Amino acid sequence: MAEPRIRIDIEGSLATITVARPEKLNAFDIDMLKELSAACDTVEANAAVRVAILTGEGKAFSAGGDIRAWAGMEPNEFGHAWVRFGHRVFERLATLRMPLIAAVNGHALGGGLELAAAADIRIAEAQVKIGLPEAGLGMVPGWSGTQRLVKRFGAQTIRRMLLGGEVLTAAEAAMLGIVDQVVETGTAVQAAKTYAARIAARGPAATEISKLMIAVANGEDNGAAVETLGSILVAKTGDLKEGVAAFTGKRPADFKGEW
Repeated sequence: MAEPRIRIDIEGSLATITVARPEKLNAFDIDMLKELSAACDTVEANAAVRVAILTGEGKAFSAGGDIRAWAGMEPNEFGHAWVRFGHRVFERLATLRMPLIAAVNGHALGGGLELAAAADIRIAEAQVKIGLPEAGLGMVPGWSGTQRLVKRFGAQTIRRMLLGGEVLTAAEAAMLGIVDQVVETGTAVQAAKTYAARIAARGPAATEISKLMIAVANGEDNGAAVETLGSILVAKTGDLKEGVAAFTGKRPADFKGEW
């Protein structure tokens, strides 16, 4: 059986998700996207996990999509099986219930930057280069490079990278707000663990709800965030308990407006 290329390590309240295809600079193919989606389910289902770290194995964070994985696809297959599916997987990552820290240990280009952008906090090593080279290949970003990245980092910054082909250093990315912290080469994961400990020490319910509220304010995932918050609130009410009891007891509900 082949080794998983998306690896999960859980230590107490911390989950670490590692993209493990170093021989291809952690470039994604379809099977890796499926593995990443499954990893999100695994991490989110573990009630003990309060914060997660995302990183890459080897010298790259991620080179994005493996060109060999999509170059031979017909347009319809490319749009649906590759772009649309990958977009859904990255959205799944971005909407994890717990905060996600990207330990950007190497270059994050194209889909690799889109991957890092799904995190709530990005810690990059000093040697890292960041960019969106898609237009130089005659294509456009497909995993939220023109959507989430614009919302989180601003349209002008993305114009510079996508239209002008600018490749940023970690320090330049920090000045533009793409990266939150720059650390020495080889220390991104440890720095991410230190930051994760700060998050894990805070109230887990307040942290999760704060992440949802920020998403609403930023125009991300509004529907799911609002309905999640509303459902959590209603689930604590006496009215819901009465409604369920009435249903199971096959009697009319006697609601009292109890919160």
